[in-house]
Amino acid sequence: MGVLPGPLPGNLKINEAESDQSHSNRSDPSSNSSLYSQPSLPSVPSLTSPPQKVEQPSSTYHHLLATLKGHSSYVFSLALAGKHLYSGSSNSEICAWSRDPSPDDYSINGSTNCNLVAQGNSAIKSIVILGDKLFTAHNDHKIRAWKIDNDHHTPQRKYKCIATLPTLNDSCMRAFSAKNYVQVRRHKKCTWVHHVDTVSALALSTDGSLLYSVSWDRTFKIWRTSDFKCLESVWNAHDDAINAVALSSDGFVYTGSADKKIKVWKKHEGDKKHSLVATLDKHKSAVNALALSSDGAVLYSGACDRSIVVWEKDGSSEHMVVAGALRGHTKAILCLTVVSDLVLCSGSADKTVRVWRRGLGKSYSCLAVFEGHRGPVKCLTAIAENNHASTDNNSSSSAVVSYLVYSGSLDCDIKVWEISVPSV
Repeated sequence: MGVLPGPLPGNLKINEAESDQSHSNRSDPSSNSSLYSQPSLPSVPSLTSPPQKVEQPSSTYHHLLATLKGHSSYVFSLALAGKHLYSGSSNSEICAWSRDPSPDDYSINGSTNCNLVAQGNSAIKSIVILGDKLFTAHNDHKIRAWKIDNDHHTPQRKYKCIATLPTLNDSCMRAFSAKNYVQVRRHKKCTWVHHVDTVSALALSTDGSLLYSVSWDRTFKIWRTSDFKCLESVWNAHDDAINAVALSSDGFVYTGSADKKIKVWKKHEGDKKHSLVATLDKHKSAVNALALSSDGAVLYSGACDRSIVVWEKDGSSEHMVVAGALRGHTKAILCLTVVSDLVLCSGSADKTVRVWRRGLGKSYSCLAVFEGHRGPVKCLTAIAENNHASTDNNSSSSAVVSYLVYSGSLDCDIKVWEISVPSV
């Protein structure tokens, strides 16, 4: 695997396979530059003042650790597990990188420790990891499960695909009853366990027993991770392609769609299926990304309107209300990741990553803007690296937390950034 030979084409078209999908232009802002000019949300107050200002405390610093080169096509998905960073691309490659490579590998000129561990059948839109299983969501309407090895710094062999969802057994079991079929197009039916368009995102339940998938076919499905059986499918969950899903520990499911809405679902005790409990309707353009705080009290949503809307639980109520918006990106928000309860990272079609920190009350500050990608930032993941003490000029010490932020882009590169932030 070599270094990327040249810059991206200017039209940002993801690939020919995806451009043929019925929802590609509506649900993936990186495939249509006209979405970049979507207006912001004048009715939602900014939580940063002024929104464009970067407020960096004296003890905060950040720098680029490495540019990881190895993919020959767009990087669509990232996930961390064990000793590895996993990346998925538009040409169906799954690569494993050492999360903690040697200093020689971790040079600014790029790393050579990329290992191609698997090859899917189509673009990989999302990756989640549970123990020794890696799940991938694909453009060919499938979900694949891979047996992986997180113990070795370098994978010993290619990973084996142990299941393709829906499994053949699951499909056959549903095929003999008319009640298991749904109308997917004017003259076409299929069993309800099948996605019929790109699977755009995956999420695991807190205990890892359930896998949730959302699709451009406007449905979300729930799978049992022990035997890969499809347990439930919610059809027509949205009026357009679903781009994002987030799960809370208290059982709420959040789905974000190109129909500009976020919907909240829950399976109440005694119910057989999830039901709609709320619709969060504030964005004026396609919702591309969702992220939840660890306690589920704060939801972040990113859209083509260049804004990150912050939603918070309304007192004792379980419902979310708008707290405000984070502004600063100049184009569509494509990805979000919560690093800690106080730190959020966002990636955008403007080719930057922004790091936000929550302050007292509902105030936020932008700690840093990472610049260096030559294409839209499509995926993010991050991890706390360590804590250490920092001493200022007055000889007073305060705890500093360092984070590693990994960003994948349509420039085919993965960049590794380090940022150190005061803990208080």
